[in-house]
Formats: sequence, C-alpha cells, structure tokens
Amino acid sequence: MFVRLLAGMLGISVVLCSAVEPAFAQPTSVTTPVSTPQPVPLGMPSSSPQQQQGQGQELPPPPIPAVLPAVPNVAPGYVAPANAPLPTGDLVGVNQPFVGIGLQDAITMALQRNTDLSISESNNRIANYQIVAAKGAYDVQFQLEPQYSHTVQPATSPFQAGPNGGPITQITDGASAAFTGMTSSGGRYSLSGSQQAIQNNAALNSYNPYYQTAIALQFTQPLLRGAGDGSPIRRQLVIAGANAQAASAQLLVQASQTVTNVSNTYWDLVAAWRDVGIQEEGLRNAQAQAASNGRLAKNGAAAPVDVVESYTQVNVFQDNVFSALQRVQALQTQLKSLIVANPADPLWMANLVPTSPVLQLPTEPKLDDLIITALKNRPELAQLRAQRLVAAANLAYAKNQRLPQLDLGVGVTANGYSGVPNNLSGTPFFQTLGGEITALDQLITNYNTTATPGNQIPLIVPNFGTTPAFQSGTLGQSYRNLFDFRFPTYNVSLTLQFPIGNRTAKADYAIAAEQAKQIAVQELALLQRVRGESVNAIQTLRETQYRLAAAGAARVAAARVLLAEQRRFSAGTSTTFLVLQRQLDLANTEGRELQAQTDLNKAVVQLNAVAGTNFATYNIDVQSVGATTLNTVTPTTTVLPLPADAQVSPPQPRR
Repeated sequence: MFVRLLAGMLGISVVLCSAVEPAFAQPTSVTTPVSTPQPVPLGMPSSSPQQQQGQGQELPPPPIPAVLPAVPNVAPGYVAPANAPLPTGDLVGVNQPFVGIGLQDAITMALQRNTDLSISESNNRIANYQIVAAKGAYDVQFQLEPQYSHTVQPATSPFQAGPNGGPITQITDGASAAFTGMTSSGGRYSLSGSQQAIQNNAALNSYNPYYQTAIALQFTQPLLRGAGDGSPIRRQLVIAGANAQAASAQLLVQASQTVTNVSNTYWDLVAAWRDVGIQEEGLRNAQAQAASNGRLAKNGAAAPVDVVESYTQVNVFQDNVFSALQRVQALQTQLKSLIVANPADPLWMANLVPTSPVLQLPTEPKLDDLIITALKNRPELAQLRAQRLVAAANLAYAKNQRLPQLDLGVGVTANGYSGVPNNLSGTPFFQTLGGEITALDQLITNYNTTATPGNQIPLIVPNFGTTPAFQSGTLGQSYRNLFDFRFPTYNVSLTLQFPIGNRTAKADYAIAAEQAKQIAVQELALLQRVRGESVNAIQTLRETQYRLAAAGAARVAAARVLLAEQRRFSAGTSTTFLVLQRQLDLANTEGRELQAQTDLNKAVVQLNAVAGTNFATYNIDVQSVGATTLNTVTPTTTVLPLPADAQVSPPQPRR
C-alpha cells in the first residue's frame, strides 16, 4: 500500500508481481492473466474444463455460518444520561498556572528527592557501617576485674589449722586486667596482669600477709584450619567490603534507572501536551468546517446531513482532546511522583509543562564500541564483581575448613612474690619439732665423743621461720621480684584436632564451589544481555529516525491533500465526508510524527542507559548520588511560570 501511494505521488505506474513469480521477475508484453488451478471444496461437484471455459472460474463457497451464543438481557434500561451537565476541563489537583520545567531540573530533583533512591543511599551507608563493624573484630579488648573474698575453712589436720587448732580465715583482695585481641592471620593474643594481697592465719604459713603479682603474655596461632583465608574475621571483612561495593553499585543502578524513568516520563509528557495541541487544532478545523457547512445548508447549497457529519467530526475531536488531557494528567502525576518526596510539596499543585527542546541526536555508535563502553560504565558489572569477591572469600574459607586444626600456643609469665615472715618457732608444732631436734643433737653429741674424727656426725641446726631476704616485704617487693623475673613460667603447646570423615567441611566446600560457578554463569548472562541491549538500542535509534522521516513526509503530504480537498469542496467538486476524512488523516499523521519524535527521544535515553553514560550526559557527580545536595552543573532551564495564555503548538515540519 505504501509503495502504491508513493508511486502515485511520483506519477509512476507499478506492476505488482503475482505470488507465483519471483520478486525480480520482469513484466512481459502478454497481458492475459494466467489462471491458476483452484482446489475443489469438499462436498461440491467439480466442473469440467469446458464448463470452466464457458462460465469463468468457479467462485469459492460461502463461509459456514457461525452458531452465535445467546445474549442475556444485561442491565435493562441501561442508557447513557442525556443532556447531563459537563464537568470542567481543568486538570484535577492543579490550582496553579502553567509551570515550566526542564529535563535537567526534573532529573536533579529526582536524584535529590526520590524516596527509592534515598533508601538505596541509606542501604549504601549501612553497608559501609558493616565494614566498620567487621573491622571491630580486631579491636583490642580491655578487661579490668577487682576482686575481694573472705573465706573461713575448717581445720582438717594439725598441719591445716588456724591458731590453737581453730579454723583458717583467709582474706583476699586484688585486681586483674587483660588486653586481648586477634590478628588478621587468625591468631589470638592476650597480655594480662594481676596482683593479690592474701591474709591467711594458717598455723604453718611462713608469710602473713603475702603478695602475689604476675604478668603473662599468651599467643595462639592456627597453623592449618583458621589460618590466613580460613580466618572467620578476615572472611567477614572481605564480605562486608564486597557488600559495600554491591550496595554502592545498586545505588548507581537505582540512580541510572531513575534518570531513565524521569527522561522517558518527561518526553511522554511532552508528547501528551503536544497531542493536546494537535487535537485542539483538529477540533478548530472541524468547527470551522461545521460552520461552513451550516452556512451552505442555510443557502441550500449543502444537504443537512453534511452538517450532521461535520458535527460528528467536532464531537470526535472533542473526545480526543479530553482523552489527551487525561493522559497529560496521568503523566504529570507520574513525573511528580518521581521528583517530589514530600506530599505537601507545592509542586503537586503545579500544572507542569516541559520546556526542554528535543534531544540532540548522537552519532550512531559501532556495536563493539557500545559494548565496550557499557562494560566500562554499567554498575551491574560492579555488582557482579562484588558477588565474585564474596564467592571467592567463601570458597577460600570453605577450602581452609577442610584442613585439620593445628594450633601453636606459646606463653611466658613473670611472677612476683613477697610477704611478711611469720615466727614459726613459737607454734606447738615447731616447739615439739625443736625438742626432738634437741634430743637428736644430744644423741649425736654422745656418739661423736667416742667416734673418730672422720666418723663424727654434724649436729642438726634448727632454722624455723627463716626465709630468703628478697621474699620479705610488702607489695612493692613482690613487684620488684616480678620485674627481676625471679619466678618465670614458660609454656609451649601444640593442639591437633580433626573430625573423622569431615563431611560438613567437604559439603560446604562443594556448595561454595557451585556458588562460584553460578557467578561465572551470571557474568556470561550479563555479557549476553549487554550485547542484546546494545543491538536493540542501535537498531531502535536507527529505526526511529526512519519512522520520524517517513511520518514527517506523510504529515506534509496529508496537509497538502487536506488543502486541496478544501479547495475542491469550495469549488463544489468534493464532499463533506472527504474533507472530514482528510482532517482525520492529517491529525493521525501529526500524531504518528509526534509519536515517532517521542520514540526517537526515548531511543537516545535508552542508548545512554545501555552505554552507562546517563550520569555523564546530565553532568551528575556519582559520588553525590543520593545525598541531600548534588554537585551538578547549573541547569540550562529552570522552573519558571509560563504565560497564562500559553498554548502548546502542534509539531512543526521537520527540516
């Protein structure tokens, strides 16, 4: 049909080929049509070749009548209300005059105020706080514990009894402190110190009170399981960092999608307002034609039915005008929902009118260049990289958990001790023991008087209650002994532990390996999706340019045809029906051109979204996306009131 129309406009006769001829067949000089055999319908007699020659080709049978279902009596008396008062044509919820808004302003407001974007930005902050929380596992823990105890123990023997064989009373007071922490390799360390002052009235105590002090350094390092990548803390830190990257990428994805949604809605609103202009222009033309027909009918130059036809056309365009206004209302609400966060914002009451010109057409990119640009800029790839980091951390951890646990522990403790010496010689036990020593010395003396000098036995010298001098003192002496390292303790340990079979660790490793494979598949799927989107974006850009050119040419032709038809009508060689039909054709071609221009604008938006250049196109600082104030370039358009009598003009011819 388009070929015939174009050929008719150019004055070229076109010979359409038969379906059985190839597309490149050349017309011949023979003009007799070639008859093709027709299938004989079932149940009908076939005619002979002589009958076909005499009667012409047999007609196909009529269609079989369909069995129509019965229609119930739905809503008896249902009729549309007649002569009902018409509502106002104003937009609902709008009490302000026209307010112009540019695309840059709309995008900036959306990135500043969009609630979904604010939630994504909040999630990004949460992810960064989670990194800080994961690093907190390496914080040094300090513990301080003052102690006091008072105990009374029964006497269980002459050697474990208090004064005069009574109970033992012990009072202990002191404090302990410790610094503990973990290393990035999974090691655990502790530095602790303690001091105690003990009063004990046990009969055999050499010191009362006595003081104990200690400083200990302990370190335990996993050698196999739990070391390096097997450290749970290191794994959590890697996962927290990857989650922060994913949250940041998700914020950019949300912001890019917001830019795309605002741009598409903006251009749809442009088209809706311009469609209102198209329909109003058609309405004015129909009203003019109706007035002309009315004058002709009064003069007897036109039939009354021509006036009815023109009135019908007026009603059709009135319907179109209010349908277009309804779409304006819906798109204004959609755009306001994207750029306004506060339900009390006065912008909700504004009658928004886009003021930005059409987008400048970019140079059509090569497919490979577009794919490379998309792979550099698309935040979805950053999300996958974050997921890959998580999968790698889980796989390394699960692999480490298959190893047996082998922990090396080393430690050193410096102890201090001092006390006030007790005089034990006056206790019953040592008095009895002293008498026995005196008797033994008497026996030894008697033996030595008769023994030769070489066989004499030395006397037993009692030494009750005598202690080393460096142990005598109070708490200060105990610390001196501590720092002099008089009573050290060293320890080294090696702990080996492993489950027989180790099925849990093996299964966890298999799960982590499968998850890593899934990430690789997702990366491949994303590459395929990027390529498909790139192909579609370029094809859409190219196709919409062709559509816009064709629609513009059709609109110009329709305008010329309408003008010619109106001239013929004025000369009395045309009819009202044809004039009205040409008016509809012009309005339809203007609508198709408008839709083609809108689709072209949205194709440019799609191309930027596929390439990941939305932020660069609108000069958006990605570091400030989601913040209260964005560091954007000053927009070329601002929100300004339009004149109260501003009209939305129909699209102009494309030049």
